[in-house]
Amino acid sequence: MLRTVLLLLALAQTACPSPASVAIRRAEALKKLLEVFGMEDPPAPPTHFKQPPQYMVDLFNTVANADGVTKNPDILEGNTVRSFLEKTDSEEMRFLFVLSSVAKNEKILTAELHLFRLWPRVTDGPKRRHFCQVSVYQVLEKDKPDTPGGKKLLATRLVSLQTSGWEVFAITPAVRDWTEDESSNQGLLVTVQSLGGSPLDPPPLQFASGRGHHESKKPMLVLFTDDGRRGASLPTAGFPGGSHMPGTTPSLGRSRSTRSLNRLQPCQRHPLSVDFEEIGWSGWIISPRGYNAFHCKGSCPFPLGENMRPTNHATVQSIINALKLSEGVSSPCCVPDKLFSINLLYFDDDENVVLKQYDDMVAGSCGCH
Repeated sequence: MLRTVLLLLALAQTACPSPASVAIRRAEALKKLLEVFGMEDPPAPPTHFKQPPQYMVDLFNTVANADGVTKNPDILEGNTVRSFLEKTDSEEMRFLFVLSSVAKNEKILTAELHLFRLWPRVTDGPKRRHFCQVSVYQVLEKDKPDTPGGKKLLATRLVSLQTSGWEVFAITPAVRDWTEDESSNQGLLVTVQSLGGSPLDPPPLQFASGRGHHESKKPMLVLFTDDGRRGASLPTAGFPGGSHMPGTTPSLGRSRSTRSLNRLQPCQRHPLSVDFEEIGWSGWIISPRGYNAFHCKGSCPFPLGENMRPTNHATVQSIINALKLSEGVSSPCCVPDKLFSINLLYFDDDENVVLKQYDDMVAGSCGCH
């Protein structure tokens, strides 16, 4: 399907004489490409320049190579990672995240609260503390979070007072509640206590809030989900060695002699570039800027050698075709026999940053089938 979309785009850009027909073909091709990416419409680019969270950039670089091709399909839990910045800009340790962009069919696998730990306040004297207890609660009653039934404990741990940096808390049960019933989302409450559990006033430890701190340190919710979109046609795997072959979109205006030559060439893989800037998507896609999808082209002549990577069925078909044992049987076709997934890092309609993995997007190798 992807190859068909790319050919439609090439046709829209090069071969149609009428401007109106070019526009129609281009719109049709982009609509089909959006379907491949599981979208009805392209997200609107951010209204102003926005730096994606460093965590999401680092995660993309861990999962994918520079072209977005998956290094190892087992690194990522599920196929979607969504990040949400805290929306209330409160100085208190009450945090609210709007999850309206999470699709109903997405399965919540893991949810994490990321808080940036500021340098602790200096305390003097023999009772200087080295650790404190941090607890994260799901707020059940918005106006009464401190009552016995007003909150539910999600995570607790000892946190050092000697350093600064990110702390990550697992809060999966709360997010599953929120996605099942949006009205139940009353946010999160974070408390800082002594090792014995008593309140500390003022607390020696603080986390960056939405107000007065750089956006790169804002509280963030990270969801690992699976939307059920999985490729089933061919096995997917990481791209071997992260290699890259430069390629261009194939021209549809080939001469007859070139087409004849192609039929004589053996089945092999050729470059097929996808440039998101040319398509007009560079405003909302962060990485990659494009990728090499590759395509398969060439003949599958009798007898099929091992270098053609034939299936048993293709071998039998080539014999039947060569010996004319059955009328109307063609020779095997040169097609992808291994497909790799790619990853997109992009802004959604709410300007949240999403990392999404798409199966069956790159022809890893070709064979006669």
